[in-house]
Amino acid sequence: MIFSALRDRCKNECEFVERQLELGLDAVAHMPGILPRFHPDVSIGEWKERPANERYPVLHRVYHTPAGDLTASVRQTEDWPYRDHVPLFDDFLAPRSTKFLVTEQADIEKFRYLMRPPSDEDIRQFRAQAREMKRFAEAKGVLLCGGRDRWAKLRHLPVYGAQYEVVGCDALMWICGGTAPLYWTHDQPEMLEELIDVIATWSRRLMELYLAEGIDLIIKRGWYESADFWSPRLYKRFISPVMKKDIELSHQAGVKFGYIMTTGTMPRLDDMIELKVDVNIGVDPLQRGGIDLKLLKEKSNSKLCLWGGVNGCHTIECGTQEEVEASVANAFRFLSNSSGFILSPVDNITEDTEQTWRNIRHLIDAWKRMRYVT
Repeated sequence: MIFSALRDRCKNECEFVERQLELGLDAVAHMPGILPRFHPDVSIGEWKERPANERYPVLHRVYHTPAGDLTASVRQTEDWPYRDHVPLFDDFLAPRSTKFLVTEQADIEKFRYLMRPPSDEDIRQFRAQAREMKRFAEAKGVLLCGGRDRWAKLRHLPVYGAQYEVVGCDALMWICGGTAPLYWTHDQPEMLEELIDVIATWSRRLMELYLAEGIDLIIKRGWYESADFWSPRLYKRFISPVMKKDIELSHQAGVKFGYIMTTGTMPRLDDMIELKVDVNIGVDPLQRGGIDLKLLKEKSNSKLCLWGGVNGCHTIECGTQEEVEASVANAFRFLSNSSGFILSPVDNITEDTEQTWRNIRHLIDAWKRMRYVT
């Protein structure tokens, strides 16, 4: 899924793919991302405060839009990666924000000015880069994906943040937090539907550009669309209609649809199958108590490809050789099904240590031994 320990040693996507192929992996090439595009009349102001009796400084950003100002404020913790800036989108925002960007109905019209479609020049540049990546993927014989930009954080860190992805309600976490949208499902459902539609319309435009370039797989992140946050009833009302349109658009282009979800997956499985998701990316046997791999296989067999099977942190970064091999064996035993299985650590390998790389080799060796046996 995500291999930061290796990616951070590489200068670009092509080198990253080549280094994975050298390890013997079935690498995946990703299309370049497309930046959010602010309205030309939007300007940005930033400042920093050090409140008395507070442990951390507070960073503020204001977007001056034609419809009024939007403000966001975050605690600048020791691990804050954006220096003195507050990005538009990023997972770091949710737990550190003291003021989220969108808090009321009036903010939605302002937010629209930040979610403009790509310009003609943006599209021209993207298509040129996309053609190069497609030629590279074909030459290397690797799967070509769209929907995630693994290098965006390195290029445009201060203004936008890390996420340039096909996204749905994950974006609500970044701009509203994890609590307010769930209150709105009861108190202001029409407001929530309008905000979701703004995000979905912007994201679907990115999808259309990716799909036009002849990719093999579109990937949509759904980390915060799981049953950890949304009940089955709320998912069907607020998220399923967006997913249905996205998946139909993908399938009309002859492209498989992958959905990232690493916890709270089992209550969502019937929805994935009904919506015709092709690949559930992020099957983790350990996160939040793990998942019933046997039941997952029984329910998904012939209907859904499964991608994952091994925990990245506890097993690969911290585990023993025996734990790595046992985890691979369990993954093959329970997750191989008639719709396919892709073995992968979930959801990131971040630690660049001797133990990590030793266990990566154990993972690859075990995979090579078992893939034709089970």
